[in-house]
Amino acid sequence: MTPSDLKATLSFNDGSPSIELPVYKGTVGPDVIDIRKLYAQMGRFTYDPGFMSTASCKSAITYIDGDKGELLYRGYPIEELATQCDFPEISYLLLKGELPNPEQKQRFKNLVTHHTMVHEQERTFFQGFPRDSHPMAILTGCVGALSAFYHDTLDIHDPRQREISAIRIIAKLPTLVAMTYRYHIGQPFMYPRNTLSYSANFMHMMFANPCEEYVINEVLARALDRILILHADHEQNASTSTVRLAGSSGANPFACIASGIACLWGPAHGGANEAALKMLEDIGAPERIPEFIKQVKNKRSDVKLMGFGHRVYKNYDPRARLMRATCHEVLQELGLHNDPLFKLAMALEKVALEDEYFISRKLYPNVDFYSGIVLRALRIPSTMFTCIFAMARSVGWIAQWDEMTSDPDQKIGRPRQLFVGQTPRMVKPIGQR
Repeated sequence: MTPSDLKATLSFNDGSPSIELPVYKGTVGPDVIDIRKLYAQMGRFTYDPGFMSTASCKSAITYIDGDKGELLYRGYPIEELATQCDFPEISYLLLKGELPNPEQKQRFKNLVTHHTMVHEQERTFFQGFPRDSHPMAILTGCVGALSAFYHDTLDIHDPRQREISAIRIIAKLPTLVAMTYRYHIGQPFMYPRNTLSYSANFMHMMFANPCEEYVINEVLARALDRILILHADHEQNASTSTVRLAGSSGANPFACIASGIACLWGPAHGGANEAALKMLEDIGAPERIPEFIKQVKNKRSDVKLMGFGHRVYKNYDPRARLMRATCHEVLQELGLHNDPLFKLAMALEKVALEDEYFISRKLYPNVDFYSGIVLRALRIPSTMFTCIFAMARSVGWIAQWDEMTSDPDQKIGRPRQLFVGQTPRMVKPIGQR
């Protein structure tokens, strides 16, 4: 964070003196006005519902330019990372700031592999959940419970303990997600197979069974790897901000990641790909698209075009192009290139991209429009989509948590409010009310 020669002067029309506020420059992106002294000097807060114009922290991990449709992990464009790296390399990059060389990658892979199993007692936790529990309810509880087993790495002020906790999160989330799925469908848990790649091992734990050998399809494993890369981090979104806010209290890393999973469970955040898939299933056939588009444009209708537009991107979501290509690869590999749902998605995309109504509102396809189709083709049920999202995003969460915890300027999060309730009043005796 570099001080700027520019200063911001805030003046008032009630006779109060003006105040000069420092302005800071990041390496890229908008300048930031430092308002930390505003309340102490002027007795006033700022008001910014949704924090759309507020920088809550300084970070060197992820940068988004929504107008350009640009996403950078540690300065690298997502398009290059997703086509030239695998998920462990991305994990290393987000945690350590640089891409690993071959030796560093192998050491990191070995370290993650060493921690893929979960404590046997944690297996008994699952039996306390009804079989029809939502997978996200199970995952939230089981991730939070990890802190009960790993007392040796709960000192958040020790960099070495923070690093081990990060490795445990990255290693154990696929195991817990797969266990959640297996419990949900009533099948036995499958232990990790550490000779496999990160994504292939996850698919083995999801779909193998003790009765026969499970053969990994490398095209599908690579597709899953790309999904994980594209969802690994996304700046200060709701769940990442939740992890940071929880972490600002000094909470242990497993509790903080569980808080992020709970936030991601909200349908406005982590359920977008499931909603996009359901929308396509509801439309049903290409000939019904015109009527669907008509309902979307009707302001009195509650029908929405899911998987298009993004709160941050005002241009094409850079992840969407990559996921579109992945979608083609997966469906071709599985002989599903004539899949009716995919054809319907392509037809809907064409109509939306050529319609001035959507063009003027910059409603371009986002990553969720395609990722649901890919996950469905991988035989992952829609109830598990958000769990996969959490597995990917946990890497970004733990990197953000580590960055926040090591920041000497970090304080416990304490947003203020614009109070609009009752002014002070006296309590009357019960007989006079």
